Amino acid sequence: MTRSALVENVTAMLEDAGFLVSDRCAIRPKSFDMAARRGEDTLLLKVLVNIDAFDAATGAEMRRLGHYLGATPMVIGLRTRDEELKPGVVYFRQGVPVLSPDTAMDLFVEEVPPLIYAAPGGLYVNIDSEVLADAREEKDWSLGRLAQELGVSRRTVSKYEDGMNASVEVAAELEDVFDAPLTSPVEVLDGAEAVREGDPTPDDPDADPDDEPVIAVLTRVGYDVHPTDRAPFKAVGEARRSRLASMLTGHSSFDRTAEKRARIMSSVGRVTRTQSVYVVDRATRDSVEGTALVEREEIEQVEDADDLRDLIQDRVDIDVEEPA
Repeated sequence: MTRSALVENVTAMLEDAGFLVSDRCAIRPKSFDMAARRGEDTLLLKVLVNIDAFDAATGAEMRRLGHYLGATPMVIGLRTRDEELKPGVVYFRQGVPVLSPDTAMDLFVEEVPPLIYAAPGGLYVNIDSEVLADAREEKDWSLGRLAQELGVSRRTVSKYEDGMNASVEVAAELEDVFDAPLTSPVEVLDGAEAVREGDPTPDDPDADPDDEPVIAVLTRVGYDVHPTDRAPFKAVGEARRSRLASMLTGHSSFDRTAEKRARIMSSVGRVTRTQSVYVVDRATRDSVEGTALVEREEIEQVEDADDLRDLIQDRVDIDVEEPA
């Protein structure tokens, strides 16, 4: 299957599952292919035939964007090296969860979460430690007795009851011994924090010097501005004040590529509930769909949040005082 066909299949699957899906981010370089939202679950998705193509820089960018936009970064792919991704298994690359199309279908359409994840050394499951301890005590078994049944140390059984995960083989033995399900699903939809295993958000890249005047204005009026280097927008502005909506910003001369970027920003913004603004040297129109076009001289004259709100509202028919 080609990558384009895979992207189309993933888009159709998400739409069938009730997600609002953005346009495909068909501009390079790009850290993600699409954004999708259903209820309070927002995803930033990268679709790859071979997940080995997912590099550290792209992973770091997706993790940053996931943090700033309140979204879960995710990769959907077919294989790694010459091996097909196993259904029902969550893989991790660069701190980002990776699912096969079948696993994604189960999760999003059938609402059956995966129980297994891949890690160095094999396949593992999350043991529900409280259920395990209760099952052992109900059977009136000591830690030593259970350890003997499993062929492991007493200390290992104690760790399982303290929350340590187990291999698929051990989990199957445990469930056979107690004749009860003891595993809990792998959580991949609790936002970026839950899938990074406690790692801090990667540092922002340096801003393009040409963008610094725009960044200075946004910072002055109430945004924490985070530059990007692999997204269809130059920066994400996190609102420090409740009156403001978070913002995707672009900056360049206005040409066909800029128009395409502005259109993608509008689509991604609708999904992620963010306003989008594209700063240009000279604007020949007010907006591109939902992205306001603002001349550089205009934005440099902005003094406060009210000025920015009025400037955007003059270009697009949208209430920017509250997030959508």
